[in-house]
Amino acid sequence: MNARIGFIGLGLMGHGMAKNLLKKGHPLSFVVHRNRANLADLLDLGGKEVATPKELVSVSEVVILCVTGTPQVEAAVSGGLLEGARKGQIVIDCSTSMPESSDRIRADFERKGVRFVDAPLARTPLQAEEGKLNCMVGADPKTFGEVKPVLEKFCENIFHAGGPGAGHRIKLVYNFVAMAHAAIVAESLAACARAGLSLETFFQLVSAGGANSNMFQMVVPKALKGDFSGLMFTLGNAKKDIGYYQQMVAGAPLAGPMGAALNQVLVQANALGLGEKFVPSLIEAYERVNGLTIVKR
Repeated sequence: MNARIGFIGLGLMGHGMAKNLLKKGHPLSFVVHRNRANLADLLDLGGKEVATPKELVSVSEVVILCVTGTPQVEAAVSGGLLEGARKGQIVIDCSTSMPESSDRIRADFERKGVRFVDAPLARTPLQAEEGKLNCMVGADPKTFGEVKPVLEKFCENIFHAGGPGAGHRIKLVYNFVAMAHAAIVAESLAACARAGLSLETFFQLVSAGGANSNMFQMVVPKALKGDFSGLMFTLGNAKKDIGYYQQMVAGAPLAGPMGAALNQVLVQANALGLGEKFVPSLIEAYERVNGLTIVKR
């Protein structure tokens, strides 16, 4: 039988995840905080809205969190999830969260006989709607075996990263690699523009060589047309995640100058008021600080 799922976080990623759970047979309840614009299809599929996290956990066997980050996870946990949780339940955090906070939350749930699993996600809202996300799970082998059938409803690739906490830690390293690629791509386009080089020729050159990457192909073709939506992940979230990464490696400790440089690139972009825009708008940040036009609109 498909487990009864409680869901918190019907944003860009969460909506597609919830829809796939409903379409593939899971009874699903959800809590809505702000955006009510994307509820109609979930309600049509049989989803049920409840008022509070405490009510949600009372009608669920598994609760999934897919919120912005650690403050929102902590708010849901302290706002009723922990109080209402009962022995045998599983709470899955699909957010990108701070490992230290997740470790504390896990210990709080363990005292009530509840397992807390970190299972952050990769890919985009389009893959969420298609049920083809990637997922990194931190859990003991038995728990991983129990949550995998649920995650398979909205994930194409599921990686058992290790024991509890490994999922969030490996996701921060993954996002460091992804955002560093994006920042290098934006700066390379700025360098071409300043040096008077053809962006189209540069695009063809990189596409044919070893410097090519999925990130380059996500960002550049659309950006050359003045479209910065090739990666639908906001610069605000990117800054948040790399800030978490910096805290993690500082506590390791690890001497990591590349992370520090990337963090400053993202802090600057957000200081320029670009936090609500997507990551390819790093190109706009380079335009502003250098006083040049990189791509035509």
